[in-house]
Amino acid sequence: MSWQGAVIRWTLRRTFRPATEQPIDVDYVRTRTSKRLWTPRAPSGWRLREQYDAAPLRGEWLERRRAPGQPAPRTILYLHGGGYYFCSPKTHRAITFGLAMRADADLFSLDYRLAPEHPFPAALDDALAAWRSLLDSGVRADSIVIGGDSAGGGLALATLVALRDAGGPLPAGAVLFSPWTDLAATGASLRDNDGRDPMFRGEVFERVAPLYLGVTPATHPLASPLYAELHGLPPLFLRAGSTEVLVDDTRRVAARAADAGVEIDCAIWPDMPHIWPIYAPFMPEARRVLDEAAGFARRVTGGGHAPGGGDPRAAQSSETSIA
Repeated sequence: MSWQGAVIRWTLRRTFRPATEQPIDVDYVRTRTSKRLWTPRAPSGWRLREQYDAAPLRGEWLERRRAPGQPAPRTILYLHGGGYYFCSPKTHRAITFGLAMRADADLFSLDYRLAPEHPFPAALDDALAAWRSLLDSGVRADSIVIGGDSAGGGLALATLVALRDAGGPLPAGAVLFSPWTDLAATGASLRDNDGRDPMFRGEVFERVAPLYLGVTPATHPLASPLYAELHGLPPLFLRAGSTEVLVDDTRRVAARAADAGVEIDCAIWPDMPHIWPIYAPFMPEARRVLDEAAGFARRVTGGGHAPGGGDPRAAQSSETSIA
């Protein structure tokens, strides 16, 4: 692990995790997150276009400045994490900006409705509406990659399941960072990594899940896609850290999808914290995993690997059993 990664783990263990052990105060968490917000500037040659009053594409675009009439080679629809009840496209710009640049993709980060004011299936409905809006605007389905982290990763996977069930076109693939796929909280890592995870105790997810679920059973396949039939999905790229309490949400989905015949690129990185790509400006491991994700996005949309991505196996853990 890099020294930057070690510092981030140390900081999270002493600041973030104690806060998550307190009773959930939705307004306080949202306010605290907004006050601590740091976001990178739009990179040179790109423009940030915010449209927070324009449903169904409510959120923000990061677009490369191209010659008039020149379309983007690919588009990423990104769904941010935050337990379904906090965070926003703005909090996740370190991921979205880094991924868009590396993949040479126009990226739309969706500002989906949050729980508990808008419980399941509001976020899913918003993701499906955004997908339909992209297609209606002329973006080809096979040029789109859907992505997400944590709750957004679970939401991205649920969106794929809903699209498959509806019989319509599917994205070219999905990029899932530390996805939360089991709101019933049955993964063994919730116990085994309790105390090892620098961000969370295992029990926190049992307290957060009801905010999103409302009256919906925790095993509903579109709320917890671990319980969905996963056949017929496009290729999936999954990454999680070995000490995360949620790592089994990645392992089990990857195994079930592979058994269903889905192409899987899954790796468990040693000692990485939950959604470590968000530390890309400071952490070498975060930049490397974004290189890998961008290479996947280029490949499944027909564009090859991102330059400078390196060997996609270079930082994978020996725990990786699905590739």
